[in-house]
Amino acid sequence: MAPEGKNLPTTEQATLLLLKPRRFCAGVIRAIEVVELALTKLGRPVYVRKEIVHNRHVVEDLAARGAVFVESLQEVPSGAVVIFSARGVSPSVREEAIQLGLHVIDATCPLVAKVHFEVIRYSREGYSIILIGYRDQDEVIETLGEAPPAISVISSVEEVDSLDVKDPERVVYLTQTTLGLDETSEIVAALKRRFPGIQSPPMQDTCYATGNCQAAVELVAREADTILAVGAENSSNSNRLMEVARRSGTDAYLISCAAGIQPCWLGGRRHLGITVGPSTSSFLVEQVVDGLKSWGFTSIREVEWTQKDVRFALPAELTN
Repeated sequence: MAPEGKNLPTTEQATLLLLKPRRFCAGVIRAIEVVELALTKLGRPVYVRKEIVHNRHVVEDLAARGAVFVESLQEVPSGAVVIFSARGVSPSVREEAIQLGLHVIDATCPLVAKVHFEVIRYSREGYSIILIGYRDQDEVIETLGEAPPAISVISSVEEVDSLDVKDPERVVYLTQTTLGLDETSEIVAALKRRFPGIQSPPMQDTCYATGNCQAAVELVAREADTILAVGAENSSNSNRLMEVARRSGTDAYLISCAAGIQPCWLGGRRHLGITVGPSTSSFLVEQVVDGLKSWGFTSIREVEWTQKDVRFALPAELTN
């Protein structure tokens, strides 16, 4: 229950703006299904390199069913099944798996794999590759491993001027799939000013779910006093949702569960937006909503953004 004496909104004033879409993205759904199918068809244990998705509850559930999550392939017994996470792996990791005699099942998101293929193609053609992303994110680290000498990673407009490329006429930009759309467009514009002949990716690399969620946040930010993004602290998607809201001029905070809600965020708020990262479980959202009801947010209105949707095929070795 809400503590007494807090400056909380009245029931009549307090409205939760519950954003849709709020479900796992296609890449996350596919990755989870890969682990579940591997456990069913191949038996336990099944090893998974890194967290299959940035969702503690999903990871714990899969671990209870026989999945063993490891940071290094050195932890996997020779001949065992190992699954690569949705965020992809570098060539050195694939080579290590071969040397260790591991049976690999690849759960890399097809959109992430597409970026890897583009890196290979452009590096072979002698291009300097500008990868727009965050250096500490697994997806960027693994993509960089495809062609380290050819890739420069940048995450801000300010870094564009310091880029040093071999041939200004042979430059291409690629993007981390979970980057903010507005932020990407600003960096791309700066790149085009610096390198007028820069090549663009053949198709939009940004995750469909990322685009859907961020567009919904921008829409509701016009009305909400504060927006709470529900997701893991190490989830790039969830952090970007918070940043999109803040760039729209709305207070925004990232929480992993209802316990993370701070009373000072709620005082005097009439409209509170709730958005969800594409790897966040639905029951966590329900938990947050139930918690906010006790603070006086008893009126709930869903705000839906027209969605692009996609479903990715599972690896052939698990469906045949």
